[in-house]
Amino acid sequence: MEKVQLFFATNRRHEGDNQWKPTSYGKKISSSGHENLRFGELELDFNPKTVQQYIDRQYGDGIIGDGEGLSNYFTEQSKQADITAYEDLTITKERRVELEESSSFQFFNNLKDLMMNTTDVLIYIHGFNVSWDEAVGGALSLQYMLNSKRKNSDRELKVVLFSWPSDGSMMPYIAYRSDRADARDSSKAVGRAILKLKKYLAWLRAKADKDEVQLCEGNIHLLCHSMGNYVLQKSLEDKVDGYSKGTSLPRIFSQVFLCSADVKDDVLEVGKGLSRLHEMASSITVYYNHGDAALATSAYTKNLSERLGHTGNALPASVHNKVHQVDCGPVVHGFVEHSYYLWGSVNRDIWQNVAGIPVDAVGRRRRRNGQNREWVMV
Repeated sequence: MEKVQLFFATNRRHEGDNQWKPTSYGKKISSSGHENLRFGELELDFNPKTVQQYIDRQYGDGIIGDGEGLSNYFTEQSKQADITAYEDLTITKERRVELEESSSFQFFNNLKDLMMNTTDVLIYIHGFNVSWDEAVGGALSLQYMLNSKRKNSDRELKVVLFSWPSDGSMMPYIAYRSDRADARDSSKAVGRAILKLKKYLAWLRAKADKDEVQLCEGNIHLLCHSMGNYVLQKSLEDKVDGYSKGTSLPRIFSQVFLCSADVKDDVLEVGKGLSRLHEMASSITVYYNHGDAALATSAYTKNLSERLGHTGNALPASVHNKVHQVDCGPVVHGFVEHSYYLWGSVNRDIWQNVAGIPVDAVGRRRRRNGQNREWVMV
């Protein structure tokens, strides 16, 4: 057996007597409120041979790697994980906690140390109906599946989990409504995390200008799945925009991936919820699938508008030129309809974006599908 480390941030309520050494995290919001954030890390045991078997599993149509099976394996291993939350100092009238004393500073500084060693970071926000253990399983599966595509010259990728209190229930109508409310409320915690990261990066640049620290050459990426896209949308609407100075949002991310997005299909158009996301990223890729049955749950809650993860952008020509969209239907139909970001050609396409391979390069399993920024997997 070997050990793997996962960095995380969450606004879930801890389980166990010690909030800094919890046994797990539950379905409910933190007892300190929706915006309460815990930064931390966990360590769990895994069998590398078992992991490799999932990575090497082959299917028809060029699909290699059982990403969902690997996610389920890590989900089970997560139940015995050793979890440590970074402790925050108590703020009083007599004592102010400085940036370098905060848990977020410790968290980001530890990630920077990793990034100095030729590592990129991908922040992962999961979707609807996901328990804490399933969130951990999904994050680690994504990390291993993406790194399995890596060549010796490529930077390694470290996945960082943001987990919000998704219900983890199999009661679709009640759970969906509950999760959507929690997703909306959790957006404030995501917004706080982004602003804390912005503050840390500003501190880092100021120190580098004085030759007091060395900057890494790594990139930070973001992947949102399903209702995790709604969490991101509300965070931009409710928090990041209002707390950013100047006319532009902070450029933080290199690649942003919106996978199976459970948001309206016009959300990236001017004046809509994610219209300014391009200010925070170098490139945005929307992955969608007409056969995504999981997104049909939206209809049961009278959310009858088309979803971005079903159809792609309503008006592709009306979104910013950084936004590309990829129709995944031909390679996932009838096989894996909702979590295809963990599988085969789609997972490989995500990695190729992270690795900086041109969108129209030979060897990418996509072709143009309409305008210059519209693609279909082949």
